[in-house]
Amino acid sequence: MASAPALLALVCLAAAVVCSPVGTNCVAKNFGYDSVVCECNSTYCDSVGSVTLPQLGQYSSYLSSKAGSRLHPSHGHFQVNSTGAGLRLTILTYQKYQRIRGFGGAMTDAAAINVLSLSPGTQDQLLRQYFSSEGIGYTVVRLPVASCDFSTRLYTYADTEGDFNLDNFTLAPEDVNMKIPLLQRAQALSPQPLSLLASAWSAPSWLKTNGALIGKGSLKGEPGGKEYKTWANYYIRFLQEYAKHNLTFWALTTGNEPSAGHITNYSFQALGFTAEQQRDWVALDLGPALHASSFPHTHVLILDDNRLLLPYWAKVVLSDIQAGRYIHGVAVHWYMDSFVPAESSLGAVHHLYPEYYLFGTEACSGWSALDRGVKLGDWGRAEAYAHDILEDLNHHVVGWTDWNLALDQTGGPSWVKNFVDSPVIVDAKRDVFYKQPSFYAMAHFSKFLLEGSQRTGVSASEKTQLEFSAFIRPDSSVVLIVLNRSSTEVQFEVWYPGVGYIPATAPAHSILTLAWNTG
Repeated sequence: MASAPALLALVCLAAAVVCSPVGTNCVAKNFGYDSVVCECNSTYCDSVGSVTLPQLGQYSSYLSSKAGSRLHPSHGHFQVNSTGAGLRLTILTYQKYQRIRGFGGAMTDAAAINVLSLSPGTQDQLLRQYFSSEGIGYTVVRLPVASCDFSTRLYTYADTEGDFNLDNFTLAPEDVNMKIPLLQRAQALSPQPLSLLASAWSAPSWLKTNGALIGKGSLKGEPGGKEYKTWANYYIRFLQEYAKHNLTFWALTTGNEPSAGHITNYSFQALGFTAEQQRDWVALDLGPALHASSFPHTHVLILDDNRLLLPYWAKVVLSDIQAGRYIHGVAVHWYMDSFVPAESSLGAVHHLYPEYYLFGTEACSGWSALDRGVKLGDWGRAEAYAHDILEDLNHHVVGWTDWNLALDQTGGPSWVKNFVDSPVIVDAKRDVFYKQPSFYAMAHFSKFLLEGSQRTGVSASEKTQLEFSAFIRPDSSVVLIVLNRSSTEVQFEVWYPGVGYIPATAPAHSILTLAWNTG
């Protein structure tokens, strides 16, 4: 396989652009899949560094590909006249859509365990890759409230039977010794405040109909009753305890995958809610409790489950005036997205309830029994991420959150052995971590779509296999992200009226980010 500098030279030659100096190149490792991972240790990791766009009339481009490019930077000049390419993508700045909230991943127990399994220097390197200005700009961190399947044990914060006042509510060692210190370190590295997002998997077993954290079960009683009020206050206590560590939450969800709690013999932590129960719990318990607490501005996101439940779930909950007044958005997971058209789910919710935003809260590769676990260097998984993010963004979603920030080489730990993949895989024995192709797929969005960026229109002059989305950033610069999942190189041009034309090439199986100032 060609070296990173050699690949960059080939890319520049093919695209007829002037290449910027490479900051630090990928140390590529091939584990037998169709592409490579980039290995990092305590003293070295590839990075494009902080991104500064060139002056008016020029553009920057960043390319990642199955062939081995990893955010390779280059720049070139706008042309006054059309290049004559058959495909033209025109930026339509008069068409304006949603504003971006951010991108990120989850600080699960497993993620924290894996980060902390490394030496202090390598830990810092990993956190910098995600959160620093030299990294890929993660601003969202999802946090499970107590244990989930990516914990090493089952626990809640209130395991004392009948403790309806939550007098014995106590954070776990996993919070105090692992997740909280790591979140504080991530925040210290980030140039902007992190948006923390809380999701609970299960209520304490004594509050549930099945008396267990796992399996088919819901809260005892009815919304408005003591069990539902205690569960609402459990969230408030969680926010209070984290606030003592100077960690405050942008949002919380009404609970991870409520549909799972209705599945017989479900093997993970779960808490079943119907849409009607969730509606009434928010209206009678969670909403009033949050409003009366020290956190009245914390957002409430409903669903936190697959989009196949939309628009039904949103109609039930958001059509209720009492519940709707406390809610800010709808959280969706990516699992089984291929079975549900984005327009009839995400699009339908946006058009019915445009005042509520849509936010992606969980995704991972390797979750399917047909394609299980870690695959070091699998490019198809990067394309799956980029495709889903683009589809979501083009249907009004304002952000997208990956699952575990880091896993080990088996895809764990997981107490139930629910092994999956992650953009960062840790090899603690060698004190290194590997950045997967999916890490770079995330980077093409998270590093360039700053909070407040607004999606704008793009039109294609002819039918194309390329997938794309464009945004105007808060400083008025423009970002265009293009995915080519085909095995054929695609020549095209970008027209930005008033500035000119960009000649561009999307290599086979590649992700390309173009960015420029508008003056």
